Amino acid sequence: MNYAVIIAGGSGKRMGQSIPKQFLNINDKPIIIYTLEAFQKEPTIDAICVVCIEGWESILTAYAEQFNITKLKWIVNGGKNGQESIYNGLKGIEGAKEDDIILVHDAIRPLVSSDIINDCIMTCQKHGNAIVTIPCNEAMLYSENGLDSEKSIDRSTLKRTQTPQAVKYKDFIKLHEDALKAGITNSIATCTLLVEMGHKIYFSLGSEKNVKLTTVEDIDIFQALLYTKRNSFLKR
Repeated sequence: MNYAVIIAGGSGKRMGQSIPKQFLNINDKPIIIYTLEAFQKEPTIDAICVVCIEGWESILTAYAEQFNITKLKWIVNGGKNGQESIYNGLKGIEGAKEDDIILVHDAIRPLVSSDIINDCIMTCQKHGNAIVTIPCNEAMLYSENGLDSEKSIDRSTLKRTQTPQAVKYKDFIKLHEDALKAGITNSIATCTLLVEMGHKIYFSLGSEKNVKLTTVEDIDIFQALLYTKRNSFLKR
């Protein structure tokens, strides 16, 4: 089976909003519902667990009922950081078997596509893990102080990571247990935790449209992409 763990524990401080950004309404629908709908409609996804910011669990439940997100089976509390939140999500899944695949995805990446989800699953089935990536197309500069640079980095050697990021259930649990034993408690993502623990990671299909909504400008991009998607559908 394939499970999606949606990380929705952020407070949205960088966006300067009074409510968590994953619950902002865009065209009369919360951002998190766009994300959940992407996994709801995907036949390869069997069930969904949401790691939710404390105090918003009942609101999420109400939204899931309103928008018919029937695959949402578990809602668990977020941790003090991303690593702990992901681990909470893994532990919140009931009945998962060793070789089941867990896809961890940001709640604020609402335009994740079917192709991205399925390529992530297939890559994980083949290699044991999968990290959604896209090429780095910009010139890259190295800076220690954030103010100036005397060194460039060959962009052909770099990848930009996105979500979902997938690992088989047994290996995922062990990864987190081993990390805690090693004193690693604040890794920012599954890909970084895998690398920190000495694992090779494997790339799967990403997209520039799989945007993460962290700023007001990102919301503008999301609305533009929604408009384009809607018009493309109407012209069929």
